[in-house]
Amino acid sequence: MALELPALPYAYDALAPYMSAETLEFHHDKHHNAYVETGNKLLEGSNLASGKSLAELVVATYEDKSNPKLFNQVGQHYNHVEFWQMMKPNGGGNIPGELEKKIIEDFGSVDKFKEDFTAAGVGQFGSGWAWLSLNSAGKLVVGGYANAENPLVKGETPLLGCDVWEHSYYIDYRNRRPDYVKAFLNDLVNWDYVAELYSKAG
Repeated sequence: MALELPALPYAYDALAPYMSAETLEFHHDKHHNAYVETGNKLLEGSNLASGKSLAELVVATYEDKSNPKLFNQVGQHYNHVEFWQMMKPNGGGNIPGELEKKIIEDFGSVDKFKEDFTAAGVGQFGSGWAWLSLNSAGKLVVGGYANAENPLVKGETPLLGCDVWEHSYYIDYRNRRPDYVKAFLNDLVNWDYVAELYSKAG
C-alpha cells in the first residue's frame, strides 16, 4: 500500500487556542507529509507493503530490523493519522460510559488515568508519544513510547496517543510540555473516537 496524507478533519484554526493554526500547518503539512513522502520512497520495491493494512505494515516494518528508517516513517504516519482523529474542536469533557467505566476499573479513577497519562507524556525523554492502549490481557494501560513506536509493536491496541515530539507543541507552549499534555487531555481529546476504537477492540 502507498502511504497517503489524509486531510485534517477540521480547519487549521479549529483547535485554537490549545493548538494553533500555525502548529497544524507545520505539523500536518510539513512534518506528516515528510513521513508520507519518505516512507513511499523507501517502500518502493519492498514486498512489505503487499496486501497489508497500515497497522500490519507498522508491525512488519518494526519486525524487519534491516531498515529502521522505513519503520520510523510508517510508524509516524500511523501515529499521525490517528492523532488528527483523536482531537476535535471543543474536545475533552465527558468520556462515553463504557470507556469511562473501564478507565475507572483499571486506573481507579479518571483523574488517576489523567495523572498517569500526563506522567507518561512528560516523562518521555526526548521525542516520542504517550499512549493509552488495551493490552492482550484486556486491561487499559498507559506508557511512553520513543520516537515512532506505538502500542502495536507490543501487541496492544492503541486507543489514545499524544504526540510529545517538540514540533507538536513548541510553537504554542515552548518548553512547557506539561501544559501541552494537560490541554490535550482536558480540551482537545475526541473521546467519541477513542470510545469507538475501544468498542472495536473489545
